[in-house]
Amino acid sequence: MRLHPVRCGVLLLALGCFLSLTWISSLPANGGPPGVSDLQILHQRLLVAEELGVRVSRDLSIIQEQMRNSSSNGSHVEPDSEKQQTFLQSNIYLYMPHLREHPGSLVPNVVLGQGRRGVSIVLGIPTVKREKQSYLLNTVSSLLYSLTDPQRSDLLIIVFVAETDSDYVAGVADSISRSFPREVQSGLLEVVSPSAHYYPDFSTLRETFGDSKDRVKWRTKQNLDFSFLMLYAQDKGTYYVQLEDDVVAKADYYSSMKTYASQEESKQWLFLEFSLLGFIGKMFRTRDLPMIAEFFLMFHRDKPIDWLLDHILWVKVCNPERDVKDCARQKASMKRTYKPSLFQHVGLHSSLPGKVQQLKDKDFGKQTLHVPHSNPPAAVSSSLKHYQQHSLQRLYAGDDFFWALTPIQGDHVLISFSQDTHVTGFLFRSGNIETSGDKFYNTTVEVLPSNAVAKEQIPSRYKQSDDGFIVIGAFENGVAEGPVDEALLPLSALRLVVHSDSDVWALLSEVHIKL
Repeated sequence: MRLHPVRCGVLLLALGCFLSLTWISSLPANGGPPGVSDLQILHQRLLVAEELGVRVSRDLSIIQEQMRNSSSNGSHVEPDSEKQQTFLQSNIYLYMPHLREHPGSLVPNVVLGQGRRGVSIVLGIPTVKREKQSYLLNTVSSLLYSLTDPQRSDLLIIVFVAETDSDYVAGVADSISRSFPREVQSGLLEVVSPSAHYYPDFSTLRETFGDSKDRVKWRTKQNLDFSFLMLYAQDKGTYYVQLEDDVVAKADYYSSMKTYASQEESKQWLFLEFSLLGFIGKMFRTRDLPMIAEFFLMFHRDKPIDWLLDHILWVKVCNPERDVKDCARQKASMKRTYKPSLFQHVGLHSSLPGKVQQLKDKDFGKQTLHVPHSNPPAAVSSSLKHYQQHSLQRLYAGDDFFWALTPIQGDHVLISFSQDTHVTGFLFRSGNIETSGDKFYNTTVEVLPSNAVAKEQIPSRYKQSDDGFIVIGAFENGVAEGPVDEALLPLSALRLVVHSDSDVWALLSEVHIKL
């Protein structure tokens, strides 16, 4: 006969209780230090017994809940199953009793994902259906913009679509798949959503703090959304960072966060702040997420999420017998702020219908929208019409970025060197942190050797155009970078050629001609 795992747990627990109680009763009456009375020894035994009783009660509660879930489902769900990951936190049923009626409601719906784990940083982005404008794709683009390959391997971005409308969830997943296919395939990007039964009946909420019924519902749901996302992310990395779906990130956000977290790792803190706004850019150790999420769930009906986070600090470090100033000092010691801020809020229309918010982090500073380089003397020109003052000449001089109206097939950017030049390599980066979608697509990098001998000795692996230019590279995910073969040197010109009509404008934020 095969023993059910839950029954085995009950038997082992009972055996542990018996052995523990046997150990307590076997303590010698004179087992304490000299001069300690029998009453004190008995008191010590009772304290040990009380602690064991609390543990037993808690463990029995967990096992009983697992038995209920198992009997309801008719089969046992393994905790480590990637496809059936559940939140093994039994207390959630105390704060959300409606979930008992739907045991499967704690199984996340993983729409897109490769089950990535073991990364340094997990970014959580909850998103909801907005009446006006969606900022989600721009937010994800901003986070991906300047990541190196090693950073991409050490990061997980989880988009939590906090909606139960399956068509809407599928639509968001499809947009992300089409916009970021490489990131989805590699496991860098995941899209998850809750079950249809996760949320309670919001119509029974009590209005508090002068908030309207809609606002109370909005803030309560936000508490539940953040809790779900935290519980889902708890075993996927070392640090978890809470974001929103309408932010932009600084280009070096990943390395800045990882370096700062490493510096502060040995110190006592509950979270690190990488933005001063609300809940944006708050980093937690993933081992603390179950406790934090449980606190949010315990009071999800009562207060907004940023207030609850502050209350966790109060509970942890504030002494009720001391004054408010001492409490503020103690709380400040449990959170550490990185400056300047790495994330900026850009959304104008809140996820709360009808709410317009002008939130800006004043400590964010100005974004670096172009990277200047000292390039060799050249005359530059383009068939593309630039927008306002963002000309190609200003980009090449290192003063600005080049921003052009929508490219069509045959458009080009031409760099004609003032004299024959030995170029060792090139880098062209399109888009920037604020306009990350305006990239060059289906665009090649071509060079023009400056002497006839070189043209006759061009290696067969290169494709040559009718006017003598040699194709040596192409844009991939907005970037074109590579070396220049010595057989092609010296060069008299270099150009970019667009081979198909584009749906968006094109922006060059970096041009580096390496000598």
